[in-house]
Amino acid sequence: MQRRNLLIGAGVVVVLAVGYFVVKGDNSGEVSAIMAPVKQGEFRVEIETTGELEAKNSVKILGPQSLRNFQIWQVTIQNIVSEGTVVKKGDWVATLDRSEFQNKFSAKQIELDKASSKFNQTQLDTTLQMRQSRDELINLKYAVEESEIVLEQSKFEPPATIKQVEINLDKSKRAYDQAVENYKIKKKQNIEKMREVNAELRKVQSEFEGMTKVLETFNVLAPEDGMVIYEKGWDGKPIKAGSQIQMWEPTVATLPDLTTMVSKTYVNEVDVRKVKPGQPVEVGLDAYPDKKLKGLVTSVANVGEQRPNSDAKVFEVMVQIDGTDPTLRPSMTTSNKIVTNVQDSVLYVPLESLHSQFDSITYIFKKNGIKTVKQEVVVGATNANSAVILEGINASDRIYLSIPPGLEEQEINLLPHLNGKRNKKDKEEPTPASVAKVTAN
Repeated sequence: MQRRNLLIGAGVVVVLAVGYFVVKGDNSGEVSAIMAPVKQGEFRVEIETTGELEAKNSVKILGPQSLRNFQIWQVTIQNIVSEGTVVKKGDWVATLDRSEFQNKFSAKQIELDKASSKFNQTQLDTTLQMRQSRDELINLKYAVEESEIVLEQSKFEPPATIKQVEINLDKSKRAYDQAVENYKIKKKQNIEKMREVNAELRKVQSEFEGMTKVLETFNVLAPEDGMVIYEKGWDGKPIKAGSQIQMWEPTVATLPDLTTMVSKTYVNEVDVRKVKPGQPVEVGLDAYPDKKLKGLVTSVANVGEQRPNSDAKVFEVMVQIDGTDPTLRPSMTTSNKIVTNVQDSVLYVPLESLHSQFDSITYIFKKNGIKTVKQEVVVGATNANSAVILEGINASDRIYLSIPPGLEEQEINLLPHLNGKRNKKDKEEPTPASVAKVTAN
């Protein structure tokens, strides 16, 4: 009986040992590796970004737009209405510092006074000059008439006397005719002189009137009804009292049209090639975590830019929100999921399960019966967590999420048609040894 029990015990030990080695095989430690099933179904490639809401259309509230004509390049905001204030057309929005322009305005006023004084002085001078010329003509005309009378009375005088009187009459006529011509020339000269000073005066008057109108625009008024949203400066921060606006873009604030909103976001240069107009976007709001909105990519920038406090290049992407929602406000932070690719009924695995060799062969470890196989696979689309497998696995397979201990050097089970292509390529490409042999010869 005792012998029988010993034999039974020995048999159990042998069975357990055989079972252990069969299961273990040559793959010691693989029981500790984590496994996962191959998933099949819809596969989505999404790019997640953070954006900021703004109105698709808005009316700009502008400061003085012609200050560059006066060599003024920037103006400080002295006071501005609170952001979010609802205003009516013509309501006050902001007051700008006019001190620099005021100095130029005062100088122009002095220039206008000088031009006006010069015009009046020239007008008086020409009036007096022309009056003197007219008086001279009258006197010369009288002189001619007197000479004619003297000649008439001297007909009984000696010939020498008559001759002298005739000469005097001729001189008087010539003097009168010359004075008439001089009067015409002076008149033309004075007309042109008055035109010149008048043109100068009108020029300065026009400039002064223009500056007067510009002076009024330092009190910025709302061009339309709406909600005031501050304009952002070059650093991305909203401008406020004390900020400066540049004259090449003198926008103080905007009045957005809240019926159509967009999310302005930025995609890094690695992912931007995947983003195209028309792709659907799932939009979330930080202010309303439970609210989910739909949108579409409307534009992708062709030129990258470098955002403040970042070394990476990004591309601006505009996402238009579907429909109208009264809770949406400009500058709200959004979380955007841009769906760049959707595939139905595909096999996909976690990225952790993929490994590579020689930068050309991608493989996984999968269970094949009681053995573990190092299987080559063909990878398709990938997202942040998973990858589509085009060849090399079945839906029923179970795969390892990491390399099972002791199997790092196991031979890869290559896909036959890919292996054939690799062999053909190897034959076409010279090996280092053959190159060295040719060089030596």
